[in-house]
Amino acid sequence: MTGHKRKKGGRTIGVLAGITLGSVGFGHAPQVIAGATFKIDDTKWISIGAGFRTNFRTQESAAGNSGDKWSNDFALDNIRLYINGQIHKYLKLEFNTDCQTCNNGGEVRVLDVIGKFEVNPYANVWVGRMLVPAERREMNGPFFSAVYNIFSSGTPFSPADHNLVFKNDGTSAGSFGRDDGATFWGAAFDGRFQYALGFFNGLRGGANVDDNILYAQRIAYNFWNVEKNPGYYTSGTYYGTGGDILTFAIANQYQEDGVGSRLDAGNFRGTTADVLLEKVLPNGGVVTFNGEYKNYGISNGFSQATRDAGAPGLFDIFEGNAYDVSGMYLFPEKVGIGQFQPYLRYVNHAPETSTAREVYEAGVNYVIDGHNARINLSYQYGDLLTKGFNYRSTTTGEHVSQMMVGFQWQI
Repeated sequence: MTGHKRKKGGRTIGVLAGITLGSVGFGHAPQVIAGATFKIDDTKWISIGAGFRTNFRTQESAAGNSGDKWSNDFALDNIRLYINGQIHKYLKLEFNTDCQTCNNGGEVRVLDVIGKFEVNPYANVWVGRMLVPAERREMNGPFFSAVYNIFSSGTPFSPADHNLVFKNDGTSAGSFGRDDGATFWGAAFDGRFQYALGFFNGLRGGANVDDNILYAQRIAYNFWNVEKNPGYYTSGTYYGTGGDILTFAIANQYQEDGVGSRLDAGNFRGTTADVLLEKVLPNGGVVTFNGEYKNYGISNGFSQATRDAGAPGLFDIFEGNAYDVSGMYLFPEKVGIGQFQPYLRYVNHAPETSTAREVYEAGVNYVIDGHNARINLSYQYGDLLTKGFNYRSTTTGEHVSQMMVGFQWQI
């Protein structure tokens, strides 16, 4: 699940103001300068920053001996440190960490380590550990999505986001949407057409006995203003600072023997389509719409019996269709130090191997400084809250309510 500087919750590109133009592949200045940037000489610099997310949530029928009480849980979602640098006009380095097991002791782990060859807007190469090209949600990451609950009650996870830690026992294809590999990316037609082509390890061990590569692609077209993000990253909203935006994108991932077990492997294919529409109204208010569709398929193996057995060394990925749509309005007037942004959202999972599940969400963001400082209050209702991301045929769950308040700071 995800981070740039602009900062991207674990994806950061610090840019010294005097050398910004042309230093990023799309030839634009990031929206947010790093927390601190230190100039070494005319071409060398290093920047540091940090991001923090925490929440309190209470859920119906989730506590007590009989399960009839409301739960009350505080959680530390992320604490990320961002370090970026440039060592040559065309060579950059990105290093980010996160507390990937925050609620189990808080181990700090490597999130991104990227060596960047950024030469021109049309063709650039990143190597190392990075986000696997996928739908906008993954490219936003948690810090640059439009709503706080984008992952915990969103659409099914991609293989690289299926686990919190890297493992070689057939149960992991990455961590927090990241994997080890290389991505070729760029833009054409004045930046309107954007592409990313990636090659990654994917599933390690288990079903993937032949060490097959995971292939990932994403292409997007900006019909109105061009979204200004570093690399192939995205945002779920720009709070009107990017002007009028209408962008459509499709993405695809494929890995032979990328799902299942050593004795019952299947080929994984995940196809997604997403759209972002953001319109600045004459009164200064901002309307934002996000839509996402996923179609995940498995072929040449991985039976329902193997999925239901849940044996050790099993990599179990969603198969079917899923949808996530949301709409929000940012009021132009400031109230105190921020602006209110109410929203509505609907998420639906329609798996081929289990019962369908959904969640309705209504909430409001209190936007103090864009993605750098905001508070979220939300109410959710649905059986996705109880069924979760378990797609066995025996999965059951009730429609329940949940309320949450989340806090996000970045520098």
